[in-house]
Amino acid sequence: MKPQLAQVRWYRIIPVVFVTYSLAYLDRANFGFAVAGGMADDLRIDPNTSTLLSSLFFLGYFFFQIPGAHYAATRTAKKLIFISLILWGGLAAATGMVNNATALIVIRFMLGVVESAVMPAMLILLSQWFTKEERSRANTFLILGNPVTVLWMSVLSGYLIDSLGWRWMFIIQGVPGILWAFIWWKLIDERPMEAKWLTDEEKIAVEEKLKAEQAGIKPVKNYAEAFKSTKVILLCLQYLLWSVGVYGFVMWLPSIIKAAPNMNMVTTGWLSAVPYVFAVIGMLGASYFSDKTGNRKVFVWPFLLIAAVCLYAAVWIGTEQFWLAYALLVIAGGALYTPYGPFFAAIAEILPKNVIGGAIGLINSLGALGSFAGSYLVGYLNSETGNFKASYTLMAVALVLATVITIAVIPAPKALQPVVEEV
Repeated sequence: MKPQLAQVRWYRIIPVVFVTYSLAYLDRANFGFAVAGGMADDLRIDPNTSTLLSSLFFLGYFFFQIPGAHYAATRTAKKLIFISLILWGGLAAATGMVNNATALIVIRFMLGVVESAVMPAMLILLSQWFTKEERSRANTFLILGNPVTVLWMSVLSGYLIDSLGWRWMFIIQGVPGILWAFIWWKLIDERPMEAKWLTDEEKIAVEEKLKAEQAGIKPVKNYAEAFKSTKVILLCLQYLLWSVGVYGFVMWLPSIIKAAPNMNMVTTGWLSAVPYVFAVIGMLGASYFSDKTGNRKVFVWPFLLIAAVCLYAAVWIGTEQFWLAYALLVIAGGALYTPYGPFFAAIAEILPKNVIGGAIGLINSLGALGSFAGSYLVGYLNSETGNFKASYTLMAVALVLATVITIAVIPAPKALQPVVEEV
């Protein structure tokens, strides 16, 4: 009889990972509230510079993904995330102290650089602790830090800006990252064999199960060979297009809501939070049933398509029918986040272990490029046209294309194969 894998892993690893990624995500999402809350006026930032600043984070994020992911996979994810926590907490707090656009440009870019390796490092860490049957749920609990953070941050940021101003919002939300770094270092273990809270039998059971999963996936020579795979390239393109929709939505939703008649910052904060309640519910449900059925594909593409339709319909309805448009935005926000767990679980199941770090880094870096494009193009189109119709049509088209690629690339349950064949 095979030993049961220790359930204590979920209680010791997942809460720490969740809080860490939540704190990391703050500096991506709160910037949109600062823009809506008067930062541009205070620093005399014109609309084009404001658009650049909203997206610049993702440019820094793009350039340093693969080196960071490779370091996490071959050396240590724990140390990399520890250093990143301290640096991004300091930079996030420093955002509240700037007096000109130049300093803000530098800080936003450096925030992206510092945080670039965190997402792939976290995914790699989880892949060393949780098996194929558990991975979608584990990944989902990690990525839940994203919508849950925006959920409470939306409400808190609205109140902080209303009572203390945008500067104190950044400072108050940046300092916890520095403090949490030392808690992370104390509580997290790189691999099961290093965990003092597991018995020797429990350590071996997890390690052997993970090793057995890789037995059917042929290692490849190097990253170059993995990156030449058509499916890896298409997965990168899919995530890029998906990210255009996600971060165009996240960065500019507060501005869309604030544009409604008689809307103040506190109400904007509360209304901006609602889509992320549905995102949390969707992510938990999709990850559970994806692991239960072993089907990743069916829990990705339908939600991307739903998001595309709702985004397109919402902005063309317009502020004249605000509550109907808002309801569609709520559905779109939930649908955009729902597929994350199954998507990253599928990647881990079809890539060989010796290139998983670089491949996830590559896919995530292209996602960052899509995030940059989404944030920048949405802001640019908004300022050029004076409304949100063109920008949200762009996001809807990107999501439809991501849907088509998902259907073509992610295999059905019985067809899971390594994406890298002999060349």
